[in-house]
Amino acid sequence: MPRRGGLPAPAAARRPPPRSFLLLLLLLVLAALLQPGRGLNMCTSGSASSCEECLLIHPKCAWCSKEEFGSTRSVPSRCDLLQNLIANGCAGAIENPRSSSSVVKDIPLSSKGSGQTHLDVTQITPQKVALSLRPGDQTSFRVQVRQVEDYPVDLYYLMDLSLSMNDDLDNIRNLGTKLAEEMRKLTSNFRLGFGSFVDKNISPFSYTAPRYQNNPCIGYKLFPSCVPSFGFRHLLSLTDKVDRFNEEVQKQKVSRNRDAPEGGFDAILQAAVCKEKIGWRKEASHLLVFTTDDVPHIALDGKLGGLVQPHDGQCHLNEANEYSASSQLDYPSLALLGEKLAENNIHLIFAVTKSHYVLYKNFTALIPGTTVEILHKDSKNIIELIVKAYNSIRSKVELTVWDSPEDIALSFTATCQDGLSYPGLRKCGDLKIGDTVSFEVSVEARSCPAEDTSHVFTIKPAGFRDTLEVAVTYNCLCGCTGRAEPASGKCSGNGTYACGLCECDAGYLGARCECEEGAGGEMHQGLCREVEGKPLCSGRGECSCNQCVCYESEFGNIYGPFCECDDFSCARYKGVLCSGHGECHCGECKCHAGYIGDNCNCSTETGGCVSSDGQMCSGRGTCVCGRCQCTEPGAFGETCEKCPTCPGVCSTKRDCIECKLFNSGRLDNQTCQKHCKDEIITTVDVLKTDDPNAILCAYPVNNCVMKFTYSELASGKSNLTVLKEPACSSAPSAVTIVLAVIGSVVLIGTILLGLWKLLVTIHDRREFDRFQSERSRARYEMASNPLYRKPISTHNVEFTFNKLNKSYNGTVD
Repeated sequence: MPRRGGLPAPAAARRPPPRSFLLLLLLLVLAALLQPGRGLNMCTSGSASSCEECLLIHPKCAWCSKEEFGSTRSVPSRCDLLQNLIANGCAGAIENPRSSSSVVKDIPLSSKGSGQTHLDVTQITPQKVALSLRPGDQTSFRVQVRQVEDYPVDLYYLMDLSLSMNDDLDNIRNLGTKLAEEMRKLTSNFRLGFGSFVDKNISPFSYTAPRYQNNPCIGYKLFPSCVPSFGFRHLLSLTDKVDRFNEEVQKQKVSRNRDAPEGGFDAILQAAVCKEKIGWRKEASHLLVFTTDDVPHIALDGKLGGLVQPHDGQCHLNEANEYSASSQLDYPSLALLGEKLAENNIHLIFAVTKSHYVLYKNFTALIPGTTVEILHKDSKNIIELIVKAYNSIRSKVELTVWDSPEDIALSFTATCQDGLSYPGLRKCGDLKIGDTVSFEVSVEARSCPAEDTSHVFTIKPAGFRDTLEVAVTYNCLCGCTGRAEPASGKCSGNGTYACGLCECDAGYLGARCECEEGAGGEMHQGLCREVEGKPLCSGRGECSCNQCVCYESEFGNIYGPFCECDDFSCARYKGVLCSGHGECHCGECKCHAGYIGDNCNCSTETGGCVSSDGQMCSGRGTCVCGRCQCTEPGAFGETCEKCPTCPGVCSTKRDCIECKLFNSGRLDNQTCQKHCKDEIITTVDVLKTDDPNAILCAYPVNNCVMKFTYSELASGKSNLTVLKEPACSSAPSAVTIVLAVIGSVVLIGTILLGLWKLLVTIHDRREFDRFQSERSRARYEMASNPLYRKPISTHNVEFTFNKLNKSYNGTVD
């Protein structure tokens, strides 16, 4: 095996430096690495043994190809940061390729569509970009998109002609003229085509008994005569002669199939891929209007009729312009439909009855670039429906990527009409015809493929014919590698000199390939120890010619001057080294762009945290490792979008109810489908409000109140129960108001009188009780009454007299 070694100064090659000098050098290196404020230099710690290996470590790493690099006192690493190499005297001999982008083709954007050839109409600029990518080094370019005014329109009307659509057929017999009048208000270059479908003419999808061959409506009293069933029939190629459309419609008659679902997906696929027969123009906007009043058959339904061969996605129209493989191929899948519609730049418009609106709304999430509108049962609103859908399509721009290589990472930043930048978004809405939006596209290569590998991928706005071609080449080789010198005298004639190093031939070692394998001595073994006391070559190699020759390992590569490093001893996540998002260098994971952490398991991508309303984690959490961590109490979901107890949840759910149930409100079809994909909406006559887990919401509607309840299901979906009709209250009459006022006055007066009477009664009772109490306390006799005087009064008179010479003293009564 050839070996690589550094090429130090000639003096160092003549005699080995003393051991004390080497120890001092090692101490200085360790001190430099451990200096406060300095981080680990991943370029030098990667132990790159060639220029190409150095470039792969990190985009900031550069390689010195100078022959005499270093000095007798220090031997710096050839793989280092650019500023370090310049400081070490390697200016002028540094290999440091960078990623770059260049515009190869850049035709200015057009302002109008009609009146020019299709080669002159440009809606995206630039048209071709060349990229030269170094792994890990990101480069970017800007894309501008404009929906030009008066752009040509091709509209193909695909109609369900099953028996239930008979009244619709009568109402569209003059559709061509009226539709052309409305569409010419939007574009001066309009063409119209027509096709019809029913279902596969095999059992159990249609009536196949001999008596039904010519008239499947035999025995059906309501409609006894109809034409035989058919899969798809192309009736009118796209034309600007709208009278022919009316003529073809007037010729049509309905048919009858056995089961309720129709074979509409067969018809959609044929209308998309049979470009020549349908007449799709490259320079026009393609609209495919699909009208039906029932559900479609999908892939694997054909097994009921013995059809096990999947659809091949090819055109199968025969000379009569009828679908000839209807009885051989199964129905197409949703994925195949989406692929073929996108390939041919077709906007599919589902015009379906209200009862099937939700089903087709779900289809739009699986078939990119489609919209759905509610069709009246008699199709009277079809013109208004088509114009509305066309305006919706023209009001938004979304970039799609085709054939992107797996080793290339793309990120987008949209700049819409408001002038703000939206990282992670590739879509702008609410646009007017003629508005220009731009996107910053950042590209980064994750690794280096095989030599001379190149890739081409395409960026295009959904539904546009205009594309941007991106050619990618990889800048993984150093220029000095192409100047290699085999059997060079700089390598003692025993190796190839390239990029400042000698790649020794088999059997030779050393910086100049001056030693043969097995040569060595005790005096030189100290050069194979990382520090004194450690094993030779860290115990993972042999010391030969003053250098460590590392052992091979079944786990990976062992490398380094002292075999101290390997590429398999790094942190793992779920058993995967560096989580599969980084490279292991000397015991440390070097993460790919977009990942961080000890084991590179934490993504810095925030696209998965952006909720449908454009906020990060719905404004209720933070984005950590590419996933939302909800901080708002009660919030949950992938983007914290579910929060029954959060303020404003009623207004959010109101938008979903308005757009999904009533096809109104501020959300368009695409936004509604994305924003309200987890909502299960049911209507009731009477709203129950006794569920403790449900939140009652209400909002005004035309002087009435629409009420609904909101709760979260265990499956993660939201359950919305809505009243069928808003609750309205009638205004009271004037007589009722007068009587109510009079009654209120009388009632209040009666209550006040009653209170007054009660207070007076209480007061009188208290006075009487006090009187009785005082009376009972009186304890005197009648004779001792100070107010009573006896009728006889007695007076005592004192006197003295002598009688018989005796004195008397007494009283006389």
